[in-house]
Amino acid sequence: MIRVGPIPRLRRVLPHRWGRAGLVALLVLVLEWSRALVAMQPGLTVGALILGGVALAAVAAGWPAERLGLGTSRFGIRLLGGLALGAVLLLPAAVRAGAAPLLPAGLAVAAVAVSIGEELAFRGALYAALEDAGGARLAIVGTTLLWTLAHALSHPAEFLPAVAAAGLLLALWRWACKDLVAPILGHVIADLAL
Repeated sequence: MIRVGPIPRLRRVLPHRWGRAGLVALLVLVLEWSRALVAMQPGLTVGALILGGVALAAVAAGWPAERLGLGTSRFGIRLLGGLALGAVLLLPAAVRAGAAPLLPAGLAVAAVAVSIGEELAFRGALYAALEDAGGARLAIVGTTLLWTLAHALSHPAEFLPAVAAAGLLLALWRWACKDLVAPILGHVIADLAL
């Protein structure tokens, strides 16, 4: 039997990393689709958004804060970055006719909960798991694709390219700045206004 390089070592390492990334991806998709389906039921929207946000946030449980991009260094700059991301994410609404916010005031708490939960799940735990499995490119592309797929039940098809663009922007920020604070703030701003 001929052994070639580090292949036996790769077989021991890759299944764990890929398995964890696959499990996190599956869990995030199931939670997001479940939340979207329940939210479509009359009278359950607010509860589905809040509980869905909490469930998505729980996906990040056990991950070190620094690994999720939630460290405390340069916090002021990170908040400023979140405001900038929020402004960019609002550009589609700014060009829409009658650009007044569409979100009823009663949904504000639910919007905040689901925004935070989605960021902790997608650009937090899923990003970290995919980065561990295959590097930053996989984390950026993978979170963007799964983010878009996760929103297929809750958004019209013609809006999915904008969802993908937002996901890509937030993933690129996560990669470039090693930060999740700004994507959370930007997402909250966008969800409150859209």
